[in-house]
Amino acid sequence: MTSSASLLWQALHGPADPPLRPLPDRVVNLLTALRCPPRLAAHLRAVHDVAHQVTDWAERHRPAVVLDREAVLFGAATHDIGKILHPGELSGPGSAHERAGRALLLEHGVEPPLARFAATHASWTAPGVRLEDLLVSLADKAWKGRRVPGLEDLVITGLAELSGRPAWEEFAALDDLLTRVGEDADRRLAFQASFPVRG
Repeated sequence: MTSSASLLWQALHGPADPPLRPLPDRVVNLLTALRCPPRLAAHLRAVHDVAHQVTDWAERHRPAVVLDREAVLFGAATHDIGKILHPGELSGPGSAHERAGRALLLEHGVEPPLARFAATHASWTAPGVRLEDLLVSLADKAWKGRRVPGLEDLVITGLAELSGRPAWEEFAALDDLLTRVGEDADRRLAFQASFPVRG
């Protein structure tokens, strides 16, 4: 029988199809210390990888749009960390993990501007939500091929305001990106599903 620690290591570091980038060391250390469920670690790794694709795209195609790339990547890597405290939300609905995740990150020394993503990733229209928050939310949907028009409209509006380009042009570019990202959704879902909800 494979140990919980071994499964977590595999979710964080093992080969994946499609290949997934490693999480930041700071996040790996935190997830390991908190004995993160392997499926949650696999999910965070998949969303983080998609956030990389989104921020890479933004830097290449929209260089005038200034983003806090590292914040987006950290937010994607930790957005659901509160599910460690609310494991029922790993396989069922619920939002208790959002505030709990922010509090957990703060308790472990994560700065408030980075901890916020755990609470904002499902609150697209809340006051103070910035483009970085929306991109974490977008990655959290796009990794599994899910398209959410209301969220995409907010991202398009944010990009258009910052880039000065027309919204239709931003829509076309974002649609192309999300279509490409969606091509690997089934394989990312299979990677996540290969790990147990509990260690």
